[in-house]
Amino acid sequence: MILGSQESFLTKLDLIQKQMDKRPDEMVPVKYDNSEDSMSYVAQNLLIGGLAALFFYQIYKGRNPGSAGKGGKAGKKGSEGGSDWFGSGGRFGSMNKANVNTYGEDKKIDIRFKDVAGCDGAKQEVVEFVDFLKNPKKYQALGARVPRGALLVGPPGTGKTLLAKAVAGEAGVPFLSTSGSEFVEMFVGVGASRVRDLFKKAREKAPSIVFIDEIDAVGKKRNARAGGGGNEERDNTLNQLLVEMDGFATDSSVVVLAATNRADSLDSALLRPGRFDRQIEVILPTIKEREAIFKVHLKGIKTDTKLAKTEYARKLAALTPGFSGADIMNICNEGAIIAARKELNTVTIREFEQATERVIGGIERKLP
Repeated sequence: MILGSQESFLTKLDLIQKQMDKRPDEMVPVKYDNSEDSMSYVAQNLLIGGLAALFFYQIYKGRNPGSAGKGGKAGKKGSEGGSDWFGSGGRFGSMNKANVNTYGEDKKIDIRFKDVAGCDGAKQEVVEFVDFLKNPKKYQALGARVPRGALLVGPPGTGKTLLAKAVAGEAGVPFLSTSGSEFVEMFVGVGASRVRDLFKKAREKAPSIVFIDEIDAVGKKRNARAGGGGNEERDNTLNQLLVEMDGFATDSSVVVLAATNRADSLDSALLRPGRFDRQIEVILPTIKEREAIFKVHLKGIKTDTKLAKTEYARKLAALTPGFSGADIMNICNEGAIIAARKELNTVTIREFEQATERVIGGIERKLP
């Protein structure tokens, strides 16, 4: 029953009882019961507590996959002073660790520079970094210092990440690979802490190479908007990256490679000499470079024996001006798929031509 305000109810009750000629001692006493409000307050607190518990559980589960089935050891560790949650190796402490793949020790990469066709100029500059780390005395004897970093710049699909993989395969030093998005977090201070952890690991394994793919995710210009208003957490992460690359504690035996197709959006402090000493442009391949790329991707494809694979590569290179290495790989794969759909035993030049048309204009539309 809804009674409205307390004052209105009491006024009406007094009026009715006076009309009934009741004495003050005969009037009905009024008591208030706020049990419904109390239950609502308790329900709200329970809902907030449940959401908080779910949030902490998701963090626990995300940072420690499979730990739910290891309750014995995890529970015991958590009971010893609480360091399991807030320590350097705990549930929240692990958020500050950089997610890094390390190659050159236990993990190996089979890609070498001979497997990277095209972009010969970029390949030559990257080879110098590997040679410097393998034979530093040859350069130091002449007074040269190792470049701090190199930025691979070019359109998508031109082979920037592939070049970095070749460096990892060729280098006789540890290669630490990560992505710029790994440093972007909603929690304040996490991105900068992950940058520190990444370079700490690199210095422990020095001489070493650090590769940051899609660095524009963290290296965009600070306060790009007029009057400020930039992302403060991203700016803090970028500031930490600038310090690690060229600060008082910078280790010259750690080389940083990075890749981006948006160099114009990067902060100018990141591009100056002493941080990224070189900007290596990885451009779209020329006709000769496209021919070399086709030769690489045609190796695993069963082609018609009427033409040698070098002839296939030469003809297809002439058909694909402005194509990137990724586009060429796609054409070779689509040609094999079309041949399989036709139930052919080999892939002919006709299937590659159809694959080129499909990559350029999309799937053929048949008129009704």
